[in-house]
Amino acid sequence: MQRLVRTLLLLALWLVIGCTPPPPGGPAPATDAQRAELALALRAMSPAVDANEARRLADVAFDHPLLLARAYEITDSPFVHNIKVNRGEKPRGLCYHWAEDMETRLLQEEFRTLAIRRAISPVRPANPFEHSTVVATPPGAPLSVGIILDPWRFGGALYWTPVTEDTGHDWRPRNEVLREKQLRRLALAPR
Repeated sequence: MQRLVRTLLLLALWLVIGCTPPPPGGPAPATDAQRAELALALRAMSPAVDANEARRLADVAFDHPLLLARAYEITDSPFVHNIKVNRGEKPRGLCYHWAEDMETRLLQEEFRTLAIRRAISPVRPANPFEHSTVVATPPGAPLSVGIILDPWRFGGALYWTPVTEDTGHDWRPRNEVLREKQLRRLALAPR
């Protein structure tokens, strides 16, 4: 019972936070200070991260979601937009669409000192929603040292933070989560 109450409270909080529509005209472009702050955080992951690559990644991570917000026709909060996508009223804009399109664009940069990875926070008792995103790490580093690049949360305005500081999610490598889901489906399949 306590778990159900906690889940319902979290759902209510998520609905309140997730119901804020984007500003008219879409998200504002990032400032130079915001770009510099993300680039600095990327460089802080490892001394091997090149400063020019960090700055280029920051620029793309802030700018590309603005294009996606227009392409996805974002006019509502992420929660409301998801409903419209699922009903076929909007073309794209679920979290995995943002992650997919961000990953594709960032990989075009062919970074040498930064790796672009997909992550999923699976459904769990404390968070009843699965969420997908992109994470930047140094090559070969564990996901936990990375930086989340999530434009879905604010409808095209980039949200970023170190993986370890995004306490509302249990970020794990995408392939690992998908493999576990497939094994669960196979275990439940009729024989």
